[in-house]
Amino acid sequence: MAEVWTIAESEGGRLKEVSFELLARGRALSDELGVPLASVVLTNEIESHELERLAWYGADTIYVAQDPNLHPFTVASHAALLTALVGHHAPQIILAAATTTGRTLLPYLAVKLGCGLTADCTALAIEEGTGNLLQIRPAIGGNIMATIKSPDHRPQMATIRPRSTPLGEPDEKRRATVRAIDVPTDVHDPVQVLGLRPFGDQSASIENASVVVAGGKGLKRRDNFTLVENLASSLGGEVGASRDAVDRGWASYPHQVGLSGKTITPELYVAVGISGAIQHLAGIKTAKTIVSINRDSEANILALADFAIIGDLFGIIPVLLRRLEERRKIQ
Repeated sequence: MAEVWTIAESEGGRLKEVSFELLARGRALSDELGVPLASVVLTNEIESHELERLAWYGADTIYVAQDPNLHPFTVASHAALLTALVGHHAPQIILAAATTTGRTLLPYLAVKLGCGLTADCTALAIEEGTGNLLQIRPAIGGNIMATIKSPDHRPQMATIRPRSTPLGEPDEKRRATVRAIDVPTDVHDPVQVLGLRPFGDQSASIENASVVVAGGKGLKRRDNFTLVENLASSLGGEVGASRDAVDRGWASYPHQVGLSGKTITPELYVAVGISGAIQHLAGIKTAKTIVSINRDSEANILALADFAIIGDLFGIIPVLLRRLEERRKIQ
């Protein structure tokens, strides 16, 4: 029974949340196909409790390779190990996150395996009658949803946008078979990592934030972007930005929300001066509550917004900041 695989990601011995999001996707597919679900962990270290959590979130089998040469991540070493593993077990589907790691690893692996890959999927399904994986993603600038399949080659491969999948409920009684993977001594990488340094402003953690306040070109200039930063601070949230704001240099890329940035699922998303291009809306559709502050009563974002404040943001934001400060003093 050809398994469904998900590629887990870890850091410092702990699994990243996207590993469990992938299991939610994989579990639905494997149940429909009637096959086992496996999670693959390639790392230099992983805590045993973390492997248990993979089982709680749906994994039936866990393939684990722990080797110092697997850190830091380099595509050649990871792909070489995965190629050998795929050759031995022949999974029918492989899913990875559309993160820096997944977007680097799976295209390389697809070339080595001679199979197809669909990137940045937001939905997956099984085609009735054939068992083919239907890989659904925005296309043509987000104007359509394309359904793609790879009927002639296996494994079928896709990367999934982070935060586009709600986590399943963990079952702490679930157990999985853990299989250790020996890393061959001939698995090496011609690339030597000399060091790592942050790219730009890496303080943004909007993917995991419960509150995100984002600014767009309606703020008019960089000096005014401090309104967004102050409101985010007052709400205990993170700062986001539209692509327009990032292109203008008002915020760095890690803050960008949308198809070309990050898909987010906060409890509260406040859009300040953002009209709502289709690509931006695709990145916030899974937010629990969306508040728009914009003078345009016809802005696209109003189609998604739960609450809309129509008016001059330069008058509205200072009032909100003052009210929040008054509430803090009362508390």
